Amino acid sequence: MIGVAKWLYVAVTTYFHRLRPVSHDYPVLVTRDNGTNGSVSSPITLTVQESGGNQSSPLLYGVMFEEMDHSGDGGIHGQLLQNNGFQGDNPGLTAYKAIGDVDLMQDMINPVSSAITSSLQVSVNFEADGFVGFANTGYNGIPVMNATYSCQFWMMGDYSGTIMLQLAGSTNDTIYASHNITVRSSWGKFTHYQTSFNSSASPDGDNEWRLLFNGSKMAGGTLNFGLVQLFPPTYKSRSNGLRNDVATFLERIRPSFLRFPGGNNLEGLQIDSRWQWNLTIGPVVDRPGREGDWFYPNTDALGLDEYFWWCEDMNMEPILAVWDGKSYGGIVSGDDLQPYIDDIMNELEYLLGPANSTYGSMRAQNGRSKPWSINYIEIGNEDDFTGGCDTYPDRFYQIYNAISNSYPNITLIASNIDFLCLPIDPPPGLIYDYHYYRKPDDLVAMFDYWDSQPRTQPIMVGEYGCRDTGEADGIFWSSMQCSCSEAAHMIGLERNSDVVKMAAYAPLLQHFGYTQWSPTLFGFDSSPDSLTPSTSYYVQRMFSANRGDTILPVNTTATFGPLYWVASRTNSTYFVKLANYGPENQSVRVKVPHTKAGHVEMLHGSQNATNFVHNITVQPTVKNVTSSGGTYSVDMPPWGVAVLSVS
Repeated sequence: MIGVAKWLYVAVTTYFHRLRPVSHDYPVLVTRDNGTNGSVSSPITLTVQESGGNQSSPLLYGVMFEEMDHSGDGGIHGQLLQNNGFQGDNPGLTAYKAIGDVDLMQDMINPVSSAITSSLQVSVNFEADGFVGFANTGYNGIPVMNATYSCQFWMMGDYSGTIMLQLAGSTNDTIYASHNITVRSSWGKFTHYQTSFNSSASPDGDNEWRLLFNGSKMAGGTLNFGLVQLFPPTYKSRSNGLRNDVATFLERIRPSFLRFPGGNNLEGLQIDSRWQWNLTIGPVVDRPGREGDWFYPNTDALGLDEYFWWCEDMNMEPILAVWDGKSYGGIVSGDDLQPYIDDIMNELEYLLGPANSTYGSMRAQNGRSKPWSINYIEIGNEDDFTGGCDTYPDRFYQIYNAISNSYPNITLIASNIDFLCLPIDPPPGLIYDYHYYRKPDDLVAMFDYWDSQPRTQPIMVGEYGCRDTGEADGIFWSSMQCSCSEAAHMIGLERNSDVVKMAAYAPLLQHFGYTQWSPTLFGFDSSPDSLTPSTSYYVQRMFSANRGDTILPVNTTATFGPLYWVASRTNSTYFVKLANYGPENQSVRVKVPHTKAGHVEMLHGSQNATNFVHNITVQPTVKNVTSSGGTYSVDMPPWGVAVLSVS
């Protein structure tokens, strides 16, 4: 993701046309007859051919993830308590508050582990009576559902007796869950405790988690607590897993790949604060976290193995990015890069090596004996930005040679498409990654951008999206015009999906209380039913869930604009995708020979129609269609996106 500083935001949206290979020897992939313009009122006829065309990439539609907007910590990762390991540059007592007659302090003298270097010290006043302790308010509250929660914490201090765990309203003090466990703790060593309990649902997100103990037993004394964790039900019931409701909402898009761990969050604001794979594996108590590139701490509880479990559980191809020597605070190149290349090779042995290898045995110890599956690796991120171009060709080849010599079957991806930022003679089979964010009209203007791409040079559009820069930071929520422009552009991607191998809208998701970049596909907060899809989410879902493996020629009575289309087929099922990027209705007759029935899914709204937080007003509708002769009428309203699926 582009965007460490505001000047980078501007660069993203103004740097419109970058160098790319162009060849006029390759024809447009969908045949069409010249005729009237699509804006006229007479019906447009699209006749789908049964053969010809080109094969479509099975990985075309996927997602890109990096930790930003609290999309991981406080987001799709299930752990709900903020600042639970006091990670980052200056966490202080963020999200903590005292309960009863106690004082709280971040204790840096008594670490929980060599990685979790602080704990929470609770000092009990001499007058304390009854149950006292502390609360954690999570990420602008805690989602309290009618569900079973798992909870764990580390504790040190001379205390034997009851620990009371609660989920409660922060303002109304309603108790939604209360669970007692018996502990026996002593000073000098942290003891780990884990339990689970049931909760009733809160009507809002103004909630907190509480840990309480008998204050009269500890009057005048102290207890230390560390790495408190609270999980609701997780996706596929994984330990240290994803939040089930958020992950399930993403799963409905049916993404084919996940590109991770960034994005510029891979790179680090400084070399030492880059994303380091070996600090994101194993027990969470052994993960130190870091200050992320989006100016808040990353716990790295969502680590390397968790990403791969995510891919496996959601049937996605992992697209792993490796650090290539460029951070925002410096660049390592030449011989100085070799230790970091060694680190990449250690990471690959961890992922792919046998369970008896040095790093493969670490993977096995962390719960995965079988090697992970990985077919694609991207070398760096956006090296055409922030001064990386001069050294990227050499850095690229150093890493490329190391990986390809040991793993010749892995496909490598370059972090950019700028010829000035690539090797003069790139290796065969290399995929170029191109990122762009555009205003609606500009994104539609890129509809045929890949029509002349040499068919021997594959592409990944690792990040794209419609983004209005009218606001100083580009903060807004997606509109139908934006989403329709994305649909038109995606039709262009799909028409060229023999060479455009993968494409990912970005960013993926956001916590509404911590927005740094917008729009995203969907967002959420701590309140019930907060999951809010953007109109772009529906476009992604419609296009991804209705994919053919062959792109088919279409004969037509119109040229592209304002109506755009693409047809595909898998076996006997045909898909025709339509986007009406304009203010006038378009009447469309679609002829698909030898088909009889199916359905039309339609998304439309006024030009500026949008879904607001907790207020979903624009949603697709589905209508069944039948035809004895294989001809279907589709009325495309202004700013409409439709998918016709027939068999």
